[in-house]
This record gives sequence, structure tokens and C-alpha cells, in this order.
Amino acid sequence: MRDTAERVSRVPGFISGVPIKADAGYAAHSIDTNRFIDVSASRNELSEHGNDRSRDDWNLSDQYEERVRICDPIFRDFGGHVRFCGTVVTVKCFEDNTPVKATLAEPGQGRVLVVDAGGSMRCAMLGDLIASGAVAQGWAGVILYGCIRDSRDIAAMPLGVKALGTHPRKSLRRGEGQGDIPVSFAGVRFAPGDQVYCDEDGILVADGPLDLT
Repeated sequence: MRDTAERVSRVPGFISGVPIKADAGYAAHSIDTNRFIDVSASRNELSEHGNDRSRDDWNLSDQYEERVRICDPIFRDFGGHVRFCGTVVTVKCFEDNTPVKATLAEPGQGRVLVVDAGGSMRCAMLGDLIASGAVAQGWAGVILYGCIRDSRDIAAMPLGVKALGTHPRKSLRRGEGQGDIPVSFAGVRFAPGDQVYCDEDGILVADGPLDLT
């Protein structure tokens, strides 16, 4: 495990192209993550097998400077896939993850769920059960303006997850929230149908797909 943690990845990111040091490996504890991946793999190793469609020498923020919007650097990476991209689906809810659960239970088709949870740091809006369902349904990732829990399990899943932090308390279930509407946070507007490109250095948003050929 030490050898894995000490290796340095040479796969440049979407945004900066700067190599990063691999994280230490994760071991599962409350769910059987063997159905997803080899849990002895590091998060960085997993990131090389996501839906990354970039060329190694591309730097999207420079290549498409006038076409992309860049999120404020407030997010942390929690999923097994650090690099991911896809079409935006939006949900807006506050301390009630009912619409998050419902949306991620639908076929993902490689899309990314963007959740405006109001920036709440008082409860978790995503846990291992909902995240494992998202994997099974084929979602590429989740960008959450709020908190998650079960972070160790989620780190072992082939899913991109960016969030503000972690919290052990579960959310309420009132059945409140909205979907498929424009949302704004981290200095950026997200609309259904936008494209997001995520890596170790941040999040880029474009009105449509960027040419990665």
C-alpha cells in the first residue's frame, strides 16, 4: 500500500495538466465495495478509469478561456473518480435530500448531478447508499454545494464526488426541493444541459460540449 501512495501520477488534469501525488489506498468497512472496484486501489488510480475524455496535453481553461466558467475553489474531492465530466442535471434543496435520492435512482447515462444544497454545513445530503445507487445507475458524478457522509466508502466507488465537506448527521426527509432549474453557487451558474469538466484543480462549466478530439 505504501508503494501505491508514494507513486506520482503523470496523467495531467483537465484544467492545469499538473501531475499530482497519489492518495493513500482506501479499505471498505460498511458496504461491500468489491462490487464496484478493487478497494486496494488508490483514489488517483481510480481517476484514470473514469469518463475522462481529455487529451493528455490539453488545458481546457486556457484552450477555451472565453467559453468556460470556473467555480470558486471551495470544493473537496471525495469520490473514487477525481476526473470526470458530463451533462448537467440540477437539483435545488435545503437540508432535505429527497430529490437527490430520487434523481440518482434514475438512469444516469454518464451525466453529472449538480446539487444546490444552500451550502449547509449542518447535515449530509449524500451517503454511501445513495452513492452506490448512482454508480449502479451509471452517473458520472455529483457536485454538491453541501456535505456528504460515509466518505471512506464513497472514496472507494467509481464515482466523481465534489462537496464542501463531511457531516455525520443525516438530512431531513420532507419531500421538498426543485429539479431541472438553473442554480448558482461558487460564483458560477449551472443550467440543465450544460457540460461540466472536473479534475484535481477544480470545476469548469460550459454551455455545451467542448471539442476534445
